[in-house]
Amino acid sequence: MKLFVIVSRVPYPLDKGDKLRIYHQIKELSKANEIHLCCLDDNNTPENQVNELRQICDELTVIKLNKAKIYLNLFLALFSNKPYQVHYFYQAKAHRKVKKIIRNFKPDRIYSQLIRTAEYVKFEHDIPKTIDYMDAFSKGIERRIAKAGFLKPIFKDESKRLLKYEHLIFDYFEGHTIISEEDRKWILHEKRDEITIVSNGIDTAFFKPKKVEAKEFDLIFVGNMSYAPNVEAVKYLVKEVLPLLDSKIKLLIAGASPSKEVLKLASNQVTVSGWVDDIRDAYKNAKVFVAPLFIGTGVQNKLLEAMSMQLPCVTTSLVNSSLKAKDESQILITNTAIAFAEKIELLLSDKAQRDIIGENARVFVLENYSWKKATDKLASVLLQ
Repeated sequence: MKLFVIVSRVPYPLDKGDKLRIYHQIKELSKANEIHLCCLDDNNTPENQVNELRQICDELTVIKLNKAKIYLNLFLALFSNKPYQVHYFYQAKAHRKVKKIIRNFKPDRIYSQLIRTAEYVKFEHDIPKTIDYMDAFSKGIERRIAKAGFLKPIFKDESKRLLKYEHLIFDYFEGHTIISEEDRKWILHEKRDEITIVSNGIDTAFFKPKKVEAKEFDLIFVGNMSYAPNVEAVKYLVKEVLPLLDSKIKLLIAGASPSKEVLKLASNQVTVSGWVDDIRDAYKNAKVFVAPLFIGTGVQNKLLEAMSMQLPCVTTSLVNSSLKAKDESQILITNTAIAFAEKIELLLSDKAQRDIIGENARVFVLENYSWKKATDKLASVLLQ
């Protein structure tokens, strides 16, 4: 089929969860379909990064968003009931371009990633449309309210707006997907059971175990280090968990765009690396992956990557509610600083136990998280 795909940002490099998800979905879908990928771009993405996408789709359009209009739209959002992020990504000029592309391309189906892009295609009534919520954004923002500081009123308002919009936008689309059962339950629509669970996958041939005789780090956390849930996770790890452990234990925090708060965590015990060209180098150089995530939604790609590389992982019940790995066998689950320290000490002191949990973790990923399997499920929704 001819498939028109619209996304809220250029999905390359693969430094954010939504980019990773759509990139691999398009890569799989393009094997049997003709795809026109339309990317909104608020970041003036370099052409070399844009060119990477030409390898996975038939046609590509990047629509630059005007920065001044973004700020104007955010101001106007104060007088609207739509989510701020919907206002952020919507511009009338960009919408006219989208409509023109659709007229010329004549797609059989439209695939809209995230509710941010829904305004661009919701009135294309003659073409079957599918929307990927990916995560329950309303719940994700709600979980961030307590840590939002002086922005708490805005986060509270945005959570309410998102909750209403997630319900409202449902009826404009024939197909609906989301990343996990945990996220689906937070979409408050009477037909939410019709939303199909389409999980993420992992390239297990790329993320595979690599033996390193002497690992430089005991612990590792990986992620986009300007993203609030990740920032809060490493702050908790450094300030609440590390003081309970031997001072010789070394932690690596790796990932793009570390915030000032994250950079301040660096010490003789903590290394903040920033962007890593090949994130596998970071994974293979540590013994245990630790992810004390207490806010956020969706399936955590960082956990899947670590598990695929046979790293034993310690994380929270919130994370595993979407992941669904077996506690004490494929992963270790805990929710307090003391328990995190105990689990970490157990793994660092017992290599045999690390190896067992790491091996089980990779088997779990191999059996449950394949991009092909996940995208085949998405394709079945698109064809409905």
